[in-house]
Amino acid sequence: MDQDSAPQNAHNGSSGSESGSGHPEPGGTVCSLCGAVAQGTPPTWTCSVEDGVRLYQCEDCARAHIRSIEGRLDSSWW
Repeated sequence: MDQDSAPQNAHNGSSGSESGSGHPEPGGTVCSLCGAVAQGTPPTWTCSVEDGVRLYQCEDCARAHIRSIEGRLDSSWW
């Protein structure tokens, strides 16, 4: 096993073909925080609209940033 190669983990960077809207190519979704790429839009990912742009966050990033996500909800939500 080559120890110098990067681990095969979706959280090690962007695909390079990201368009900024969270979709690198048809059928794919990119996490706006860590750059993880998923086929389709997984139901465990969160979606937000910021400045008119739809952004997706993977499950790991959503868990890590849940307080800031909840903080953006209108008080009527609670």
